[in-house]
Amino acid sequence: MAELLVTGSPAPGSVAGPAPAGAGCAGGAVARHGGSAPVRAWLRFFRSELRLVFGRRRNQALLAVVAVFPLIIGIGLRLSEQPGNTGGPSVAFISQLAGNGVFLSFIALTLLLILVMPLAVAVVAGDSIAGEAGYGTLRYLLAVPAGRVRLLTVKYAAIVVFALAVTFLVAAVALATGAVLFPLGAVTLLSGTTVPLADAMLRLLFVTLYVAAAMASLGAIGLAVSTLTEHAIGAIAALAIVVVTSEVADNVPQFAAIHPYLPTHWWTSFDSLLRVPVDTGTLLRGLLSFAVYLLLSGSFAWARFTSADVTS
Repeated sequence: MAELLVTGSPAPGSVAGPAPAGAGCAGGAVARHGGSAPVRAWLRFFRSELRLVFGRRRNQALLAVVAVFPLIIGIGLRLSEQPGNTGGPSVAFISQLAGNGVFLSFIALTLLLILVMPLAVAVVAGDSIAGEAGYGTLRYLLAVPAGRVRLLTVKYAAIVVFALAVTFLVAAVALATGAVLFPLGAVTLLSGTTVPLADAMLRLLFVTLYVAAAMASLGAIGLAVSTLTEHAIGAIAALAIVVVTSEVADNVPQFAAIHPYLPTHWWTSFDSLLRVPVDTGTLLRGLLSFAVYLLLSGSFAWARFTSADVTS
């Protein structure tokens, strides 16, 4: 594999420049302050990364775009006399929408999982390591006594937080839009069972967490891809291609044998939570798939990043 090349000028808002004076004495600071010093250092690093991720105009624009889509979907469905067949699990959700606005959240999550939400996560994940290498700031990050494993951990933790933000933003905006445009009350699930609104909200919370786990798994794949290049746009495009290819293959009957192993196959299995009884087997298989991709991608990223020359 080609080595990561660190070129270019530091980007605005990135960590640039030599390590602060006294950084080499971190070991002595740990000894003086006890075992909590590494934790505080990790938290400072993590907070700095979160400020970088959420402070970038590009990422803020992504969040704004993601928030607009549920509003557009809700208004479109409200104005349309016949919502139409969009295929997949969302058909059942759309048929339930007229009776309860809570289902707009499930519709929005299903439709935006096709490309919009994965693309938003891909931008942050693909830029995580490749962006630092391209800006020329990666070697300065490694000059601070943080270590490559800690750097990878912090980068991935920030990706997970962004994935949570994207997922909960979609669910929250869709829920607010559904409450305005459609009636709220007891919810009739896909299995025909009617549950109180409080129970439906709890199910929506679990659905949102399930989708966030799917996006976190995708973020791990993006982090692994990001360690292979210094060009963030290349990593972002590669991850988008992975998502599109997986979704296309998942809809080809001739590839049925590999469907359960595709990274996107279990993304919309959250509809199991909208039935009584809940199909826990399907949910567990989906979570297991996310965990396997996280483990494999994390191991690859660790093996690649800890052995790559990023100091030249």
